[in-house]
Amino acid sequence: MTTTARELGRRFHAALITGDWPAIRSMLHDNATWTLPGDNTISGTVVGADAVVDRARKIASYGPSFELLHILVSRENMALSLHNTAQRPDAILDEHLTTVCRLRDGRIADIETYLSDVPGMNAFFV
Repeated sequence: MTTTARELGRRFHAALITGDWPAIRSMLHDNATWTLPGDNTISGTVVGADAVVDRARKIASYGPSFELLHILVSRENMALSLHNTAQRPDAILDEHLTTVCRLRDGRIADIETYLSDVPGMNAFFV
C-alpha cells in the first residue's frame, strides 16, 4: 500500500498546484470529508467529494504557494507535509501543515489538516 499511497500523494499535490479539479475529484470517494481547524471561511468539515473539491478550489483562489516538503506514509494512509505561503496587502500566510489522508481502496476517504498557525490562517482566509 505504501507505494500506492505515496503515488496518490504526489498526484494529489500535483493536481492541487495546477488546479486540476477533475483529477482531485477522481482521487476521492463520493462521501469523502475534509476537516480544517480555525474559524474562517475554509474552516470546519465538508462532506462529499464535490465539497472537498470546492474547498480545494477556494483555498487555491487565495493564491497560496503549496510547497511540498514530504509525503509521509503509514501502513494504510498518507500525509502531505506542506509549507504554504501567500501575501495580500492586509495579511500574510506563512504556515506549515500536515494534511492526513485516510485511504480506502486506493482512494481518499477522509482528510484532516493540522496547522502550525491557526490564528494566521484565520486572519488570511476571511
